[in-house]
Amino acid sequence: MGTGQRYVQAAKRLGVHPIVLSADPARHNYLTTENIEAIRVDTDDLDALIRECSRLRETYDIAGITGFPYPGEAVYATAAKLCRHFGLPGPNPASIDQCCDKFNQRQLLAEAGVPVPAYRMATNAAEVERAAAEIGLPVILKPAAGGGSTGVRLCRDAEELAEHTVYLLGGTYQWQTSPRILVEEFAQGPYFIADIMGNRVIEIGAGKFGPPPHFVYREYTYPAPLTDDQRARITDVSLSCLGALDLNWGPTNIEFRWTERGPVVIEVNPRLAGSPDPQLIQLACGVDLITEHIKLVIGDECDLRKRHSQTASARFLVPDRAGTLDLIDGADQAAGVPGVAEVTWYTKPPTPIIMKGDCRDCIGHVIAASPTPTQTSAILQRAVDSITWSITPFPTIDE
Repeated sequence: MGTGQRYVQAAKRLGVHPIVLSADPARHNYLTTENIEAIRVDTDDLDALIRECSRLRETYDIAGITGFPYPGEAVYATAAKLCRHFGLPGPNPASIDQCCDKFNQRQLLAEAGVPVPAYRMATNAAEVERAAAEIGLPVILKPAAGGGSTGVRLCRDAEELAEHTVYLLGGTYQWQTSPRILVEEFAQGPYFIADIMGNRVIEIGAGKFGPPPHFVYREYTYPAPLTDDQRARITDVSLSCLGALDLNWGPTNIEFRWTERGPVVIEVNPRLAGSPDPQLIQLACGVDLITEHIKLVIGDECDLRKRHSQTASARFLVPDRAGTLDLIDGADQAAGVPGVAEVTWYTKPPTPIIMKGDCRDCIGHVIAASPTPTQTSAILQRAVDSITWSITPFPTIDE
């Protein structure tokens, strides 16, 4: 979604030489376009990464180490361990690790009095069914580790619960660890996200999703349309999360639902939110979180002062069916609409589209910004209306 490229561009602007360590450098097109040195290494193997960084230190002065944070925390936790090993600035690895386990995170937040949905842990179908009965349908089923809404589904009745349990436990879903499912109450209400650096809430955004039972992003807006009281309550709960989870260095983003009892924490992500959130925040208030994060990583002072105030929104482009993406048309017209800041595609035709019910369903986004929410909404709609694409259904077995 472009986060990696923005990190290396920001690093170069700050006068440091970025080197990317990747299990598969060929996956990252920006390495060629940005002329970035890349080294193939198993990024799940901490010892291998330590050896590679030690080798690099024979030639370079390593100013800092970080990981491109989306769509999960695991790579960021690894980067934190590397920073600790080499005596470089970084977050506490133990704090990142305990956030990666969503059940553990829930326990720590609940013990600290932070409002969270009712939850249970399950490792088999019987435990899932029992947990759902105790909490009461509808419930959310999600893997206890992971990101990007992969494996997450709203189960509104017993049939959907059984169906998604089979998906998670029956061999289709790819577990990185032994299967552990978080069963939790469906906290209903508007969705908000607080973006934090250190212990300061920089901005709060609002998000909308596509139709249930999945949680595929459709639109993000910064700043969120909140009252002063709502903003203060989300800020207070955000700071309570940081204390409960011992997160006091670098970026964090916290997801909320505003329910009948106020803000309820859905998830604390001990990392910077992925694209397009950093662009939206920069357009909304003038703070470039990627650049400021890199400053922290290399031991410089970061500058979090807001420089202006406007409304920035992103609309995600999501196909409504599977098939082969044959054509995208109108992107140049959309980019030319006054007030449009960015039109980005995550894929190029021809390419197969397989609907997964998570962030991977998005094929691009459009960002617009203006002084008012109404104007931004109109600009965004005009731009999106100018874009079309065609998808040819996959051949059936009969064909």
